[in-house]
This record gives sequence, C-alpha cells and structure tokens, in this order.
Amino acid sequence: MKENAEKFRALDPAELDKQLRDGAEQMFRLRFQMSMGQMDGVKKVRSLRKERARILTVLKQKGVAPSAAAAAPVPLVTKVTPKGVAGKRAAAKPTAAKAVKAAKAAPKKASKKTMSGKKGE
Repeated sequence: MKENAEKFRALDPAELDKQLRDGAEQMFRLRFQMSMGQMDGVKKVRSLRKERARILTVLKQKGVAPSAAAAAPVPLVTKVTPKGVAGKRAAAKPTAAKAVKAAKAAPKKASKKTMSGKKGE
C-alpha cells in the first residue's frame, strides 16, 4: 500500500490530475459494462476507487486542489430510455389538475349507512 502512495507522491500535480481523470473514465466504463452484464469487475472497481482516494489524498497533502472534472464523483450508470418512449409516457400521465376536475365531475352517491349496514334505521 505504501508503495502506491510513494509512487503518487513522486509525480507532479498535473500528472496526478491526468491519472485521476483517466481512472474516473475507466471506472465509468467498468460500471457500464457491469450494468450491461458483460463482466464482473468488482475487484477492479474497488482498486480504482482506492487508487482515486490515494491520488486525492496526495493532492491534498501537497496543497493542490484537483481540477473540477477530475475531482467530480463518478456518476452511477442508470438505465436510459429512448427519447420517443419517455415523451409518450409523460404525455399519457394525467396531471394533478385534471385528476381534481375528474373527481369533481364524477356523480356522487347519496347513501347513508348506519352501523348496522341498513339504510334509514
């Protein structure tokens, strides 16, 4: 473990920043492949996370802030729906205002039941 930190301490901040960006991109691709069921790269993802943490620690120790793109958290992969499907789904859902109007327009039943379940007792 100390070997990795020493390796990163020997690099200049620009090179560390570049490695941070490359690692983030690699992690994104691995997560994408895992979500598609193409591979089981749990060990690789874990090692990339640890490497990223080491790089950020070394940068903080040097007093250098990483670039915004490199320090941003790696996004999780989510399922993407095609544009046409999402648009149709959104149009099919009634809005709250339409639901209220429909409820007011529905005829109401005027039956009063007592505890026994019979009318008018």
